[in-house]
Amino acid sequence: MISSMKEDSLPEATTQKYDRIKDLKAFDETKAGVKGLIDSGIRNIPRIFIRPSDEIAADQKYSNNTQLHIPVIDLSGIGEDDDKHKKIVGQVKRASKDWGFFQLVNHGISENVLEGMLDGIKRFHEEDADVKLGFHSRDLMKKVKYSSNVDLYRSTAANWRDSLTVSLPNFDPIEPLDLPQICRDSTIEYINEATKLAQTLLELLSEALGLKPEHLASIECGKGRTFIGHYYPPCPEPELTMGAGAHTDPAFLTILLQDQIGGLQILHQNQYVNVQPLAGSLIVNIGDMLQMITNDEFISMDHRVVANTVGPRISVAGFFSVKVYGPIKELISEENPTKYRDILLSDYMLKFLKVGLDENLGLDYYKL
Repeated sequence: MISSMKEDSLPEATTQKYDRIKDLKAFDETKAGVKGLIDSGIRNIPRIFIRPSDEIAADQKYSNNTQLHIPVIDLSGIGEDDDKHKKIVGQVKRASKDWGFFQLVNHGISENVLEGMLDGIKRFHEEDADVKLGFHSRDLMKKVKYSSNVDLYRSTAANWRDSLTVSLPNFDPIEPLDLPQICRDSTIEYINEATKLAQTLLELLSEALGLKPEHLASIECGKGRTFIGHYYPPCPEPELTMGAGAHTDPAFLTILLQDQIGGLQILHQNQYVNVQPLAGSLIVNIGDMLQMITNDEFISMDHRVVANTVGPRISVAGFFSVKVYGPIKELISEENPTKYRDILLSDYMLKFLKVGLDENLGLDYYKL
């Protein structure tokens, strides 16, 4: 049985030695994920999910600012009006430099497609356990897999979420029969639409850097694609755990679809800013690799998802990557010397996957 601990004994729960590996294996071997815990009727979260007391205390230095909001960019008319296009490019540049995040509206993907994707992910995670069992895997090379916490055995504390992952390296086509039937059509439709949007974003980001619109696409940025459908069940003790611990994305660019429950927070000027759900919108954030190739012109910022008593919260993160990274030569000068060494994506991901999400050094490891 997986151990649990009440809030009033938090110091003991987070400092007392116990057989963590045994508890991790017990949880993992159920293959039922966090949803399985909720279905079992637990009232206290298992100890493997409880954050260290010093980490919880450290949160007090961050204020949750409810007045700040991430930039919202309206893409309507982007291909029809030159002035509008230039304005959008300027907005993308400022948001990428100052925030590392922005929220897109009128991006061209219909609400039916967005809602269909969210509903499909929700229905998959709420399928009978024996159906999900057929997709359960911790094999990183498997293209379609379901599990809870990719870094389960490496993180300081497990995150309160389950995930369905669809990996499509090198623009590999989607194999429909590889996908769960209950969300097959909606997933294919959304991935195709999100991929088109990513190409538009590559052009805007190229122009925001003062390069030709096709530059980033020409060096195969965004060629690899991974889509992860997250399911965050309601948590009986959200103050003790996280839906996703603070991290930056080990990708080039991320397009995030989220429902209306909320929970995403972005670190901005040493304070966490809540990203308020906006119907029909998508969140875009700069990944580590885009910060690297722009030589810190654009920034990859820490973000996290807080646990909540309501739910489930559903989100779909689309990660776009590229094989080889290094600062773009056109952006390097005597006044702006290169800050990073070149690195292969495979090497970066290997290092990333050796540690927990909460312990990843990000780009600091590769600075010159």
